[in-house]
Amino acid sequence: MALSLRAWNAFVPEPRVVQSFALPTSHIPKRFQLSMNNLSAFRRAVFLSVSILTFVAAPLTAFSHGFAGDRFFPATLTTDDPFAASEMSLDTFSEIRQPGQPPFKDFDNGMDISLLILPLTALTISDGYSIQKAASQRAQTGFDTAELNLLYEFFENDKHETIASIGLTWDIGGSGRKSLGNDSFSTLTPTFYFGKGFGDLPDSLPFLRPFAITGTVGVDFPTSSGTQSDPNPNVLEWGLALQYSLIYLQQHVKDIGLKAPFDRLIPLVEFPLSTPLNRGVDTLTTGTINPGVIWSGQYFQIGIEAMIPLNNHSGHNVGVIAQIHLYLDDILPKIFSKPLFGG
Repeated sequence: MALSLRAWNAFVPEPRVVQSFALPTSHIPKRFQLSMNNLSAFRRAVFLSVSILTFVAAPLTAFSHGFAGDRFFPATLTTDDPFAASEMSLDTFSEIRQPGQPPFKDFDNGMDISLLILPLTALTISDGYSIQKAASQRAQTGFDTAELNLLYEFFENDKHETIASIGLTWDIGGSGRKSLGNDSFSTLTPTFYFGKGFGDLPDSLPFLRPFAITGTVGVDFPTSSGTQSDPNPNVLEWGLALQYSLIYLQQHVKDIGLKAPFDRLIPLVEFPLSTPLNRGVDTLTTGTINPGVIWSGQYFQIGIEAMIPLNNHSGHNVGVIAQIHLYLDDILPKIFSKPLFGG
């Protein structure tokens, strides 16, 4: 489950004279951003993914996490998936050069864990730890804003590979270090989640059947409206993920002879987007276009995506995100396959 999209922050830490401003792409969590200008960090992410795949690329049996009928929906990286399940992002490491006076490098390690607490209901806890370093100045460190999300999966149709959920996200104001740009006020975001596989297309369109789409639509409600010079608007947070599952192609359409690890790949493009709605803030939509790939095994998945700015207002630097995600309900089914309560 990807972490929720957020934030329009500013800070002037002491005694450093460092000021950052609200980036148009700041609705994407900082721990999801990794500047491709820093090629050493990019190489580390790619090397880690390839190294792990080398050891786990043996053929695997079908697994239970994230299914609607024959369709497996992976945990997407920058838009949330619609499943209530026990899972964990073991680490999402990011590194990016942020503009400011002066510019600074932002390193972040983030983690989230989701637990099935009631039937079809999952609670997710997310946080991260940041290091911000400007040239010739001391680094500032601290925790990001902690986040809670409650998701209820209210609809599933296996025949048509369709799923829908509703949820509420709470960004806990004051839980992150303010000098790192974290807000002192809380934000609540009710959200609708959906997923649809196209395996129900006619047999005359076999190579379209591996396609699937997931998405979210939510609105931020900050508990503080801010000031006239620094408003906190309601923001439409919306996103889509278009996927093409080679797993589905091999198992349910036609075996084209792909070998490990390629037979476990899901190429995808994500579109995490953000549109301010009021309080005098420009209503221009910002976001990124994120082509990438997910490798999914029986117990975990590895994903990597580029992050391409949607427009000039969304930024100018192409970045990358990499993540390791664990399926707790498959790793320890005796503990996590059933709800903690009411199971």
